[in-house]
Amino acid sequence: MHGPDDYAAHLAQDRAAKDAFFRSSGHSPIPAHQRAEFAGLAYYAVDPALRFEDLHLQPCEGDAPAEFMIATSDNNPRPARRLGSLRFRIRNEPRSLVAYALGPANGSLFVPFLDATSGTETYGAGRYLDLEPEADGTYVLDFNAAYHPFCAYSPHFSCPLTPAENRLPDRIEAGERLAGERLAGERLAGERLAGAAGR
Repeated sequence: MHGPDDYAAHLAQDRAAKDAFFRSSGHSPIPAHQRAEFAGLAYYAVDPALRFEDLHLQPCEGDAPAEFMIATSDNNPRPARRLGSLRFRIRNEPRSLVAYALGPANGSLFVPFLDATSGTETYGAGRYLDLEPEADGTYVLDFNAAYHPFCAYSPHFSCPLTPAENRLPDRIEAGERLAGERLAGERLAGERLAGAAGR
């Protein structure tokens, strides 16, 4: 990673491009009649302390099966595979998140998570991280890149629900958050889906 100014500028550029996609693309999850008034996604302030580098994929703890069916927002479970866990520390407390594959295991990791903001300031069914391996095979887990699934914006999308094993006790104040008039409705919808995932 370059200096903090370069890092923040890179995030700002990526976020501007995503806003443009949400506002104008025919594949946007924002309903077509709302796109002209779409003011952009809301984010927490960038927090470099919530970026973790040089992480290695470790064996999962416990005896949960590697292959399982992950619950989805439209009640059509999908095949998924536990690939391992990523371990890090938040405020000097050990934490871990399980990484999954929803298709062929090609090195990419799907890391959904819940935290203490879920259902109040962020979507109740969780946020996502997509990780690619670095040149040396390690991973960077950057919560500033956390994003909401498309089903947070429209019920017409099918989104994997975060498994209960990936619930963090901390407030992860980084990445996308809910804002303004969407907050109450998405909070209720997300809480319903989170309850379904946890059962």
